[in-house]
Amino acid sequence: MGEVIFMINIAVLGYGVVGSGVVEVIKKNSLSISRRAGEEIGVKKILDIRDFPESPDRDLMTKNADEIFDDDSISIIVETIGGIGAAYEFTKRAFSCGKHVVTSNKELVATHGPELLRIAKDRGVNYLFEASVGGGIPIIHPLYQCLAANEIIGITGILNGTTNYILTRMKKDGEDFQAALKSAQRNGYAEADPSADIEGHDACRKIAILSSIAYNEFVDYKNIYTEGITRISTVDMEYAEFMDSVIKLIAISKRVGDKIFARVSPAIISKNHPLANVEDVFNAIVVKGNAIGDAMFYGRGAGKLPTASAVVADIIDIVKHTDGVGGYVWEKKKYNNVMHIDESETRFFVRLVASNKEEAANFISRTFEGVDFVKMDKPGLQEEIAFITPKAREGELKAKIMQTAGIGAVSAIVSTIRMEDE
Repeated sequence: MGEVIFMINIAVLGYGVVGSGVVEVIKKNSLSISRRAGEEIGVKKILDIRDFPESPDRDLMTKNADEIFDDDSISIIVETIGGIGAAYEFTKRAFSCGKHVVTSNKELVATHGPELLRIAKDRGVNYLFEASVGGGIPIIHPLYQCLAANEIIGITGILNGTTNYILTRMKKDGEDFQAALKSAQRNGYAEADPSADIEGHDACRKIAILSSIAYNEFVDYKNIYTEGITRISTVDMEYAEFMDSVIKLIAISKRVGDKIFARVSPAIISKNHPLANVEDVFNAIVVKGNAIGDAMFYGRGAGKLPTASAVVADIIDIVKHTDGVGGYVWEKKKYNNVMHIDESETRFFVRLVASNKEEAANFISRTFEGVDFVKMDKPGLQEEIAFITPKAREGELKAKIMQTAGIGAVSAIVSTIRMEDE
């Protein structure tokens, strides 16, 4: 290694799981990081309103943001506060001071990405957020750089490790949803309030970010249809197994004409699907390009050190390319560019309870042309009818399912789960 002439000083905002991980990674791997960056990188300040008297980094702590933003020797800010309050204001302040920003904050990027990217470009600094999607899995840089020669046709992924762990436990151990959730919480994979994960909001923000990059226009996560896994049952899992398939929380997007189709929901996928064997807390993302075909990115989608490693990789990227590695902006359409879920095409797997199975089956056959009945011989399911609809517009299929629910021979619709073919 050549002689290190300069020290690149960074500041970390937020000393939580990821922030403390960033400091740990920089300390632990300082030599190799300096070699890769070409210059020595050090943490000069850590901002947090809390006290950490036992922390080995306590001497770097401050509660005064001015000590960071007024310090011209600090050139890179690592924002790991989370949320869209203080993180948003601090990010804009960093740009106004001519400082680069690296973040793992998916909520902030998904909400204010176009504005922050534009400010960064105008100020001649970088705003990098590799860690905001997929934890330690490199996906954003490949989309911007490695796959730049491709027109991205679509993205399909398992983007949330908590829900994937829960579904894996339900499938492998026969646990119901609540038992599997408690297992995830005991193992530190789910928060005390797990709603952002289990209701699909975390995966929604991530597919919005990936879609904005892939299609070079802002995709607002608030316009994306999002459905969580709370209604998935062990019986649904057994039906999927009977059909040589599995159930996953799938985030998907693709361009359809001048619109972008995006959705987050549980889906039944064949065991031949590239995402079928992604289990426990692992994430995987399949990107389809018109030149490369399918490219799959796989790894731990969350966790202290995997996410911190992605943050540090962005820091290295900025140090190595002082002339700029970003400069990207997302075009923000004046209209809602996300296709309404009812306009998309899909198939549904439907389970219902029938007081008169013959009458109900005849109505289903007449209503859904080309329906496939699924007959699984299992005690307790004698009054159930299960079937797969043909592929059609989702709005039409929902209307027909509602019609079926309204006939006298049908007592209740038990579940409706989408079938994902690609």
